[in-house]
Amino acid sequence: MTKEELREKANDLPLLPGVYLMMDKTGKVIYVGKAKKLKNRVSQYFQDTASHNEKTRAMVSQVDHFDTIFVSSEFEALILENSLIKRHQPRYNILLKDDKGYPFIRLDTGVSYPRFTLAGKAEEDGARYFGPFGGRRETRLAIEAVCGALKLPICSRQFPRDIGRERPCLNHHIGRCDGFCLPGGPDQAEYRRRIRQAERIFSGHYRQLTAELQTEMEDAAEELNFEKAAALRDRIRAISVLGKQQQVIAGVCADTDVWGIYVGQVRSGCAVLHIEDGNLLGREVEVFPTAADEALPAVLAAVLQQYYLERGALPSEILLPEPVEDMETLAALLTGRAGHRVTLRVPQRGERAELLRMAGRNAREEVERITSDAERVNKTLEQLQQLADLPVLPRRMESYDISHTAGQDMVASMVVFADGKPLKRDYRRFQIKTLDHADDLRALQEVLQRRMQRYLDGDEHFSPLPDLLLMDGGHLQAQATQQQLESMGIHIPILGMVKDDRHRTRALVTPEGRELGIQQSPPLFALVGRVQEEVHRFAIAYHHEKHSRSAMTSRLDGIPGIGDVRKKALLKHFKSVKAISEAELVQLEALLPKAAARAVYDHFHEKNT
Repeated sequence: MTKEELREKANDLPLLPGVYLMMDKTGKVIYVGKAKKLKNRVSQYFQDTASHNEKTRAMVSQVDHFDTIFVSSEFEALILENSLIKRHQPRYNILLKDDKGYPFIRLDTGVSYPRFTLAGKAEEDGARYFGPFGGRRETRLAIEAVCGALKLPICSRQFPRDIGRERPCLNHHIGRCDGFCLPGGPDQAEYRRRIRQAERIFSGHYRQLTAELQTEMEDAAEELNFEKAAALRDRIRAISVLGKQQQVIAGVCADTDVWGIYVGQVRSGCAVLHIEDGNLLGREVEVFPTAADEALPAVLAAVLQQYYLERGALPSEILLPEPVEDMETLAALLTGRAGHRVTLRVPQRGERAELLRMAGRNAREEVERITSDAERVNKTLEQLQQLADLPVLPRRMESYDISHTAGQDMVASMVVFADGKPLKRDYRRFQIKTLDHADDLRALQEVLQRRMQRYLDGDEHFSPLPDLLLMDGGHLQAQATQQQLESMGIHIPILGMVKDDRHRTRALVTPEGRELGIQQSPPLFALVGRVQEEVHRFAIAYHHEKHSRSAMTSRLDGIPGIGDVRKKALLKHFKSVKAISEAELVQLEALLPKAAARAVYDHFHEKNT
């Protein structure tokens, strides 16, 4: 479909809630979104694309057709969007890892002695599932920890078949199991009662279970049943230790989740801190590729839905660093799923705000830890390529600058950046030979003519050609460069580096005068600024060197018998040309042969006369 046809189809949509699926020419789903009013949301994609961010423009350019699914409420749209993202894995959606590697705990409630086992995913088989958990090892540890706290069996014996067949295993002897396999041991009713207690822990009702056991222990003590009271006391202690030290079940014990989001140049990440009664129980971190120009609230909204809509146990409070779209709708949906009130908050001060800052630091550190310098540079160069519509990634860039003092001692510098870093072995210096007055544009053309001619002549010191030329100055410098290259039959992309009133990099400019803003991308802004500062520094350093050398030695030039060696000896001894000119003949003869000393003395004194 053409863009006009897509726009007409979008304008024909009703103002109803639903989900839309953007598809490419092959029919593959490349983006899934939801909307309260489908017509308003979908039609925005096919209006003026200047207001879109980079990711949206790229996505819209790939859209061949789209489909919509109407639902009756925003709740249904939220659930359906999450389900479709999981199913299609669209490339332009922010995607967390799929369920692979995130197992569940399964409890088969249809048998007389149910056991907790590890399951790859939740099935519709009548069993109860808890999770997902961070990994298979963590899931096994969670089962062992909960069963150990409640003294439930974790051995391979089957009940009631194996009751009384063999001696109890090691777990019973070390106090981690109450010996349900022993004749006269705890019966089936007690077994199932403890299984229900374990279910409550895995469901996130850790505190309620502890309070109930505390009441039961106190009642047993009042009835003088001290043995039962002591057993309950030990179980309460074990569960308390479990809640505070076993981080593998932190996600289901927590009553508050604290979210930190960091949007990096290459990757983004989220960190979730699980808090119970003010204690940090555990942390989960997820890292995923950064979507171009994606704002933090959009990233946060996308990962929140994927994170919570698949989970069985939910906290009472979720702290967020930024408000997200449909926050009230998501809170109501999670409340309905959890069976208790789930509140989403964006605290601005106090302890909760400090927890948010800590979560944000966790997310940032994890993202930066796994992002290499090469990946950051590549991302920056990709941004420059897209901004300037360059044919290739600008891995090699050359920059030029002219320096002089009122047209005197005019020089030029050429610096080279390879993969975003200065390549100093390829730096070059030029003396301007054809001008005796200030004309930066002509000087620039002379330098480029000499540099490019050396390349055409096969000089390996001027090879290869760069992927991009960055000229210090505005569009006039870029235009003069383009004219010179075209006259030699060479075609290289050219951009000028524009400065503001404070001599700081402001933008890039094409030879036609079109400015390209770079301040919206701090890494790109920093790279261009670094190139401009380096080429300027190199040019100024060469100009100062040439100007100083010229000023110091010009009055010694042309004296008979005085070459470079004797010039250096004179300057080293007398420190300046002025001191040489004021020296007595006998002082000069102490340093030079008599004829040379007389020539120096006559040179200055004849001029003075």
